[in-house]
Amino acid sequence: MKQDFLKYQAQTSPYPLAMEVSHASGSYIYDTAGKKHLDFVAGVSACTLGHCHPRVVNAIKEQAEKYLHVMVYGEYAQGPAIELCKLLAEHLPAPLEKTYLTNSGTEAIEGSLKLARRYTGRSGIIAAKSAYHGNTMGSLSLMTYEERQKPFRPLIPDISWIEFNREEDLEKINENTAGVILESIQGGAGFIQPQNDYLKKVKARCEKVGALLILDEIQPGFGRTGKLFGFQNYNTVPHILVMGKGMGGGLPIGAFTSSSEIMDTLSANPKMGHITTFGGNPVIAAAALATLQELVAGDLLAQTLQKEQFFRELLVHPLISKVRGRGLMLAPILTSEEIANKLVLRAQDKGLILFWLLFEGKAVRITPPLTISMSEIKEGCGIIIDILNDLLQDN
Repeated sequence: MKQDFLKYQAQTSPYPLAMEVSHASGSYIYDTAGKKHLDFVAGVSACTLGHCHPRVVNAIKEQAEKYLHVMVYGEYAQGPAIELCKLLAEHLPAPLEKTYLTNSGTEAIEGSLKLARRYTGRSGIIAAKSAYHGNTMGSLSLMTYEERQKPFRPLIPDISWIEFNREEDLEKINENTAGVILESIQGGAGFIQPQNDYLKKVKARCEKVGALLILDEIQPGFGRTGKLFGFQNYNTVPHILVMGKGMGGGLPIGAFTSSSEIMDTLSANPKMGHITTFGGNPVIAAAALATLQELVAGDLLAQTLQKEQFFRELLVHPLISKVRGRGLMLAPILTSEEIANKLVLRAQDKGLILFWLLFEGKAVRITPPLTISMSEIKEGCGIIIDILNDLLQDN
């Protein structure tokens, strides 16, 4: 399987981990040799309820027996998509009421940028330095990593940047700005949280000059921070909310939500201002609906902060300088990039799945399923500490 994987499937890096997957259940992934791996990554924050959660699997099966794709997005009324958008509106603060379903988070970012330009009639977009919003051309244009952008230039114009948490930069938001796009917690940069009411101040500046605040909740959303959405921790409601990853319970989906006044501008002048064939796919929408229903009906959100505290109590070691993040979106910062690399690779050998962050080389990603148990947290953290003890002795 590994040979065919490398030969026939396009790769994203020269040295993929290339685990040969057999099946997955709960907090574990099993390889074809029968070894089980405790998953502290959840498909990079995507498997909110763990692997093959019964409620999600049953929703997929039930919908698959009714109908699959029937028409391009936005033409037919389909139950799973309608119920998903309705339930989102019921659990989001006003005026976030109308949702556009897409195939991925990065497509939702593209749609949100178009929406901000369409509604305001302006072209300027402001992003944060060290942000990550995806890898399609519009999302890529929001980065400040020249080595990633240079091979694909020219990118979209009229993008400028501010420093996350730097209030002095807010003056750059002006009457030419269509939208300011920020992650509610910066992901690839190292799970950096807003400080001193930063998001609230950004929104106030946007409203003063007539710009829209777009918050990217692709990673923090769907319970990962102990709230349904990360922005709810900071008392700031965006004009446009972007979501993805954990939304589908393991299936590919994204969405952006706004007020009816703003969202309706995509439907005319020109009509089909944003269009997608498979967005709102009924099977995927059914999985996302089941995921959201489980989150809002149970106590997983409350448990998330308890589990965070348990992680913090266990992840104390001389090679860990700090633990960033919130809820089950955590990033131990190691004393060097070399230590971080060795930790991730040795953990896989010992049956624990960790991963890197995109831009912060000293960070290790810990974003397990929200359903992870305390005993599983203890098991995984024990592996981490054992590896770090070995590395400490090696040095």
